[in-house]
Amino acid sequence: MSLFILSDEVAKAQDDGRPVVALESTIITHGMPFPQNLEVARQVEADVRAAGATPATIAVLDGQLRIGLSDAELDALAQAKDVAKLSRADLAVCMSRGHTGATTVAATMIAAHLAGIAVFATGGIGGVHQGAEESFDVSADLIELAQTPVAVVAAGPKAILDIPKTLEVLETQGVPVIAYGQDEVPAFWSRQSGLKAPLRMDSAQDIAGAYAMRHRIGLPGGALVVNPIPEADEIDRETLAPIIAQAQAEADAQGVIGKDVTPFLLGRLFELTSGKSLEANIALVRNNARLAAAIATALITLTP
Repeated sequence: MSLFILSDEVAKAQDDGRPVVALESTIITHGMPFPQNLEVARQVEADVRAAGATPATIAVLDGQLRIGLSDAELDALAQAKDVAKLSRADLAVCMSRGHTGATTVAATMIAAHLAGIAVFATGGIGGVHQGAEESFDVSADLIELAQTPVAVVAAGPKAILDIPKTLEVLETQGVPVIAYGQDEVPAFWSRQSGLKAPLRMDSAQDIAGAYAMRHRIGLPGGALVVNPIPEADEIDRETLAPIIAQAQAEADAQGVIGKDVTPFLLGRLFELTSGKSLEANIALVRNNARLAAAIATALITLTP
């Protein structure tokens, strides 16, 4: 029995040697309410197709790891209740028990690699949380980037994280962090973080070439391509910083810890920015999907 099931669209694209871009599913189940989540999922898939690649939204449905979802499956997932949020630690458990789960960055990378997909577009990666020197709260995404050979296109670490420490962990793990078209690491909703990017590349072809060379010389792991949100859609960091500080202070006062921290902070940011944080999130995910499609297309030309 196969470990995963390819959608007809993804299977045909791979048979024909055409580029495929992996997409996560937690943005559908945990990122926004129905029907907006379904509309965004469809739009991101359309962006990938318009850019010349095939989208492969990944999720576990009734224990089956699905690489690419039909429109009906997208619709059902968008309306599903109590969907598990899967990372490396619980992906296999969900599958073995026949449950349904949405994949985070780490789990999507694992599934994409199993299916032979080298490029993955997401919103932002997890990282080192504020106060990690006491809580040791570090996302599994960072370790996954060090060991699973998938190029991840994101708008940088979420600004609610400790970005300097996140970059330090990525450096220690040997993960190339490539800023697209600028010298600074973007901070999800903001184009600037105040931190210089370890690497800068200005074309999808250049990024694909570096990724292919890393694979050829046998280095483990993937690459993180940090793609700044379009200028028209960003919330600048000077505006956002005090809002994040307020939300973090509220989380601390209420004793919010562990996996509950990120959804709490994102929810408060949505309220405190009158919905602008979610609008920016949607814009950056679409922007990342387009760049990922360009990288996947360039990579096809480099793969023997």
